Amino acid sequence: MMARLRLLLLFTLLTLLMMGVGLVAGAYYGTSPTGAMALFFIIAVLINIGSYFWSDKLVLRAYRARIIDEHEAPQLFGVVKKVAQMNGLPMPRVAIVPSQTPNAFATGRSPQHAVVAATEGLLRVLDRDELEGVMAHEMGHVKNRDTLLMAVAATIAGAIAFAARMLWWNSLFGRGRNVHPALLILVIITAPLAAFLLQAAVSRQREFKADATAAALTNKPWALVNALRKLEHGNARRPMEVGSPTHAALCIANPLRGGDLLSSMFSTHPPMEARIAALEAL
Repeated sequence: MMARLRLLLLFTLLTLLMMGVGLVAGAYYGTSPTGAMALFFIIAVLINIGSYFWSDKLVLRAYRARIIDEHEAPQLFGVVKKVAQMNGLPMPRVAIVPSQTPNAFATGRSPQHAVVAATEGLLRVLDRDELEGVMAHEMGHVKNRDTLLMAVAATIAGAIAFAARMLWWNSLFGRGRNVHPALLILVIITAPLAAFLLQAAVSRQREFKADATAAALTNKPWALVNALRKLEHGNARRPMEVGSPTHAALCIANPLRGGDLLSSMFSTHPPMEARIAALEAL
């Protein structure tokens, strides 16, 4: 029930942001602001529906992930099967991402439609206990129904950013003059930022929850701690070359790692030090 309420609240807030961009766009182009709001509401609803049914396909395509069978990666497949059984969840599909950067993610609208993915780099640097901790974290997202929540948030946030960017480019070429430039700039800047901050707030909270779920399930918090340290080092040294910023929140470690204070403040992931400290306190 709480997962459904979180999803509904996020849908509502992001849809309102989308409608706000539509309101300003309608005023800017001299059309009916109410009509533009209605149009952007319909677009947001269609995006919500599309994200619900096809979010897993969009994410897998963004990361060039390939669904595999047990013979292609027997250790990964065996670990995922074990963790799914421990959670009382159906066996998800398993995918491999063609990247040497160690990372992993889960996606899918429900446990029955879940996919867990690991990069080639993850399989190379982790031992079995560490891999089990990471897969337990991802299955924790599946169990907590975070996969749909974060995928939908990523898709709508990306749509809001795209709409604001189009409005900005049109304004540069002088198309439409019916709204004050200050209001236009305010919406162009704040709408994508607000959408991103909503996405980041949800993502940060769910990462702590999935870490705790994995530690309790495996009874090996130290294994996940060791894995997170390796992931932190690997992604800081070599950010992922596949994927997109829109879907970065789905990964267990920030795949677009930046080293400065501003990047840390606006990251979709909580600081790794904080996650490790929380696990060590269990």
